Amino acid sequence: MTSKYIFLDVDGTLVSYENVLPESAVEAIHQAQANGHKVFTVTGRSKAEMYKEILDIGFDGYVGGNGNYIELADEVIYHKHLTGEETRKIVDWLLDRNLEFYLESNSGLYGSKNFRERGRQTVQSYVAYKGKDNAQDAAVESIFPEMLFDQDLYRDDINKISFVLESYQDYLAAKEAFKDYQVGTWGGRGEHALFGDVALANITKETAIQDLLAHENVDPKDTFAFGDAKIDIPMFNICETGVAMGNGGGEIKAAADYITDAAEDDGLYNAFKHFGLI
Repeated sequence: MTSKYIFLDVDGTLVSYENVLPESAVEAIHQAQANGHKVFTVTGRSKAEMYKEILDIGFDGYVGGNGNYIELADEVIYHKHLTGEETRKIVDWLLDRNLEFYLESNSGLYGSKNFRERGRQTVQSYVAYKGKDNAQDAAVESIFPEMLFDQDLYRDDINKISFVLESYQDYLAAKEAFKDYQVGTWGGRGEHALFGDVALANITKETAIQDLLAHENVDPKDTFAFGDAKIDIPMFNICETGVAMGNGGGEIKAAADYITDAAEDDGLYNAFKHFGLI
C-alpha cells in the first residue's frame, strides 16, 4: 500500500467546537499510522494551543499559524512570524482604538489587559454561532485555557494577532491600516464576524502543505485534507482528496470531494474507513 499523507485541521475537525477530542479520532489516526500513513495537523493554532491531549496523539508533523510554521518530528522546517517592530505597530494601533486582543505565539497566548472580561461576551457569541448549547456558560478560559495575562505585549515571536470586533468597521479600518498584511475575520460571516486578525501576507495552509510535500518529495496525488471551514479550502487545492466535516459550512462542503459525519459523530474515523486508510 502506498503511504498517504493526511492533513487534519484541528478545531471542528479533530476536536469538536467544545474542544472535545473523540476517542474514535485518536483510534483512526493510530490505525492509519500503523498502516504506514503519515498524519499531520494543519491548524490556525500556534504551538501554545496544541495542548497535551492533542500532542500526546503522536502526529508525524505539525503545521501551525495557518501555514507560517512547519515542524516534522523534532525538526523545524521554517517559522515565518511578525518582527518585534511589526508587532509593536499592530499592538499600538489596537490600543489606540481601545480594542481588546491577544497575541498568538508558539511560546504562549498573550491577552490584552481587559481581554478576559471583554472577550467573554464574544466567546459566548462564538459558541452560540456554532449552534452549541449552554453558550451562556462559556468563558475565555474555556476556549483558551492557558492564555497568559499581564505579560509584555511587545514581542518578537508572534504568529498572528486576533482582536475583538466592536463593529465591522474595525475590520475595514485594519485592512486599510495594514495593507501589506493578511487581515481577516473569524467567528462569523461578513458583518457578523466576531474577531479580526492580522498576520503576514501570502501564507496559507496550501502554501505550507506544498512546502512540506516538496521537502518530503511526496506526490500530491497521495494526499488527503480534512477541514470544516472556509480557511481550510486552500488545502483542497493542493491535496488530491478534500474531505469536509459534517459540521462544516456550506462553502467547504461545496468544495469537497467527500462529506463525512460531524467531528463529534466519529467523522474522522468514518472517513478514514471509507477511504481504506484503516
